[in-house]
Amino acid sequence: MAILLVEDEPKVVSVIKRGLAEYGFELSVATNGQTGLQMATEYPYDLIILDLMLPLMDGIQICKQLRAQGHHTPILMLTALDATENLVTGLNSGADDYMTKPFKMIELATRIKALLRRAKGEHKPAANVFTLNDLELDADAKVAKLADAPLNLTSTEYRLLEYLIKNQRKVLSRIQILENVWDINFNLGTNVVDVYINYLRKKLDKDNPSRFIQTVFGMGYMMKEAE
Repeated sequence: MAILLVEDEPKVVSVIKRGLAEYGFELSVATNGQTGLQMATEYPYDLIILDLMLPLMDGIQICKQLRAQGHHTPILMLTALDATENLVTGLNSGADDYMTKPFKMIELATRIKALLRRAKGEHKPAANVFTLNDLELDADAKVAKLADAPLNLTSTEYRLLEYLIKNQRKVLSRIQILENVWDINFNLGTNVVDVYINYLRKKLDKDNPSRFIQTVFGMGYMMKEAE
């Protein structure tokens, strides 16, 4: 599998390069945003690891341009910024997942493998339409609507919504959500589930965040009609 790493910190590049080589990945490196964008558009990489803060062009700009040009290559964004608003901005620009520095190599490899599996379409949803009040999701067409208006969801937000609505009225733990939406079958200490739940809630109803997705304290989340 060919991976493009766009990262300007030599130590980070060295660690990732050595670590991913042990997992059999072929790694190309760009040390600034402009070079990274050029390489990403000229060669069909299987996955892109994209740092958020880069010289010449930042990761969000690169991500937006790639998606605007129709490139669907999975993008894993790296950031040293541990603020939810920055992470959400990166995800909303078209990134499929993110990791906060520092991280363990086993976590990086696990995330990469999960993204590659999803890109190959190993987990195909059933052809059905699911509804909850005025929310409707067509799993065949990959379209979600709220009060007949299409919802503008990223690919990961869609997968999360699909999993929740297929299992509505069931309490789902963070581990279950990680396993079924991110293909990660153990807890790596990440808060990615909570970030995406909050982001999805805002798109479903920013004035009433718990209208569809309810928090079951100490257990996880449940999708059901608001009481």
